[in-house]
Amino acid sequence: QVQLVESGGGLVQAGGSLRLSCAASGRTFSSYTMGWFRQAPGKDREFVSGISRSGVTTYYADSVKGRFTISRDNAKNTVYLQMNSLKPEDTAIYYCAAGRFMGRSTSAYDYWGRGTQVTVSS
Repeated sequence: QVQLVESGGGLVQAGGSLRLSCAASGRTFSSYTMGWFRQAPGKDREFVSGISRSGVTTYYADSVKGRFTISRDNAKNTVYLQMNSLKPEDTAIYYCAAGRFMGRSTSAYDYWGRGTQVTVSS
């Protein structure tokens, strides 16, 4: 069992930056691939970024590529999402997730946090 808690969300102007963190409980954090998803009002939850167990492999949705950076610190049981050049369309609740396999689908992940709100004003 893994418990995930996101933090770092908030209100920012377009062009600004935020850094999201996701702290995981348990001693098996390094055995999970991690992902970030987001869900805007009235829309489905969508993939944002993923990272392998070791942190060597990362991948991104086209909409955030070049602006967002995912990383992890296995010693701290934490995954991060650095978000730069934010746009109003990035406004959503951001969720982190842990899974056994890498993937862009929500079905690839077994554990989810409760989310943190990111609001980008124009």
